[in-house]
Amino acid sequence: MYKTTDRDGTPIAVTGTVITPRGPWMGLGERPIVGYAPGTQGLGDHCAPSQQMAMGSEYEGPFIEGLLMRGYGIAITDYEGLGTPGVHTYVNRVVSGRAVLDSIRAAQRLPEAGLPDNGPVAIAGYSQGGGAAAAAAEIAPDYAPELKLKGVAASAIPADLYKVGVNLDGGVYAAFLGYAAIGLAAGYGIDMAPYLNDRGKALFAELEQHCTIQAVAKYALTRSETLTADGKPLTDLLNNNPQLKAVVDEQLMGRVKPRVPVLVTHTVLDDVIPIAVGRKVVKDWCGLGANVKFETNLSPTHVGGAIAAYPTVFGWLEARFAGVPALGNCWAQ
Repeated sequence: MYKTTDRDGTPIAVTGTVITPRGPWMGLGERPIVGYAPGTQGLGDHCAPSQQMAMGSEYEGPFIEGLLMRGYGIAITDYEGLGTPGVHTYVNRVVSGRAVLDSIRAAQRLPEAGLPDNGPVAIAGYSQGGGAAAAAAEIAPDYAPELKLKGVAASAIPADLYKVGVNLDGGVYAAFLGYAAIGLAAGYGIDMAPYLNDRGKALFAELEQHCTIQAVAKYALTRSETLTADGKPLTDLLNNNPQLKAVVDEQLMGRVKPRVPVLVTHTVLDDVIPIAVGRKVVKDWCGLGANVKFETNLSPTHVGGAIAAYPTVFGWLEARFAGVPALGNCWAQ
């Protein structure tokens, strides 16, 4: 358990996991730490990555194992509200970025971990984790300037929640739209009940208990207009209600320049986060003068895109920790 801050800057406790390889670090300098931002886990406390790893059911285990095989220390946040009081503030930009950065700080200060307290660090994440990693890249200079951040690998970034929500509604991953509505409302103290019909209230209550795989299977193809009080899609509500629209707009990424190299990967065939959303945040960062490398692949589906990106991300992180200059490709965007 470690301290971070919520959206308003109030100190809060979150949990996470720190893993140190048994073998000695064979690379240059001190052993690096990678702050790993997990992808969508669910909203129930039992869905927290720390809980999933303890049970052997964490679906991102293969990527984490790949980081360990390369000798990195790893700090994995559970985010706000997963395993700690309150509802998980899913896809809340600032809160997620702070949780990732503070997980690295906590790992540096954890005696049992045996990790350097001032060594090189990097951040990686995919999907929800890609958003948290991207947020950390944007806020790091002001929030955690002391970290020796070498780079951020943010993949399949949900940089524009409205466009992602439109894509999710009625699809296989419709549950993620519900997660987003619940998480944003929790982060901003908004009561969603007046906007939902009886079915919507019941479904939202159920979603707060379900982990990703169960929720995806149970609520696939659900159309959000069947859940709202006015019979209109949730995305219409998020775009037209001034209070909710302001909340969604605050999550938009690409308006703050990352000051470290960033790798963005995305499959052209992503069925969760449209490739256009990934391209847009890259173009926005490039327009601000950031050092960005954008790598696409043709692996089918959102899940396939994550697996296809593993070698690219591993190689890119190795180069950052080896001190190799990061060559972006903004010229090609």
